[in-house]
Amino acid sequence: MAASSSPILFLLLAASAAGAASAATFTVTNNCGFTVWPAATPVGGGTQLNPSQTWTFVVPAGTGAGRVWGRTGCSFDSNGRGSCQTGDCAGALSCTLSGQPPLTLAEFTLGGGGNLDFYDISVIDGYNLAMAFGCSTGDRIVCTSSMCPQAYLFPEDNSKVHACAGNSNYQVTFCP
Repeated sequence: MAASSSPILFLLLAASAAGAASAATFTVTNNCGFTVWPAATPVGGGTQLNPSQTWTFVVPAGTGAGRVWGRTGCSFDSNGRGSCQTGDCAGALSCTLSGQPPLTLAEFTLGGGGNLDFYDISVIDGYNLAMAFGCSTGDRIVCTSSMCPQAYLFPEDNSKVHACAGNSNYQVTFCP
C-alpha cells in the first residue's frame, strides 16, 4: 500500500516545490498626461499606454537583471520600426535589449536570495520619467527627479536595494 501512495506523495511534493517559485505579475500604469511606451527586459514590450491605461505581463521565477522603463516621444510604422526621444531600443517597437539613455529604470531580480526578490529604481542612465516601483510585500519607491534620494545615483549605491518576499507581484507607475 505504501508503494502505491509514493507516486502521489512525490507529485504533491513536486507541486509544492513548484509553487514556491512561481512567476511574478507586473502591472505598469501610465499616470502621465501623455502617451508612454513601456518596455521590459527580458519580456519585451511594445505596447502604447495612453494616460490612465495599464499593461500587465508575467516574469518567470528566477529571472535576474530584469528592467522596466518608459519610452517617450515615440513614433512607429506598421512594421514596428521607428524611434523614441527617450528610452529608444534601437528603433524597435518590441525591445529585446535595454533602452538608450536617458531613462529611469525599475530593476529587479526574482528569487535572488533564498525566498527573496530584490528591486530598485536607477537614474544612473539618466532620468526621463517620474516613477514609482514596489512589490506587494515591500516598500514603494518613488522618484520624481533626477536627484531622487531613493534611487541609485551611482553604480556602488547599494543602500538603495529593497527586498520583498518571493512570489510577490509588482507595480510600476509612470508619473505617480
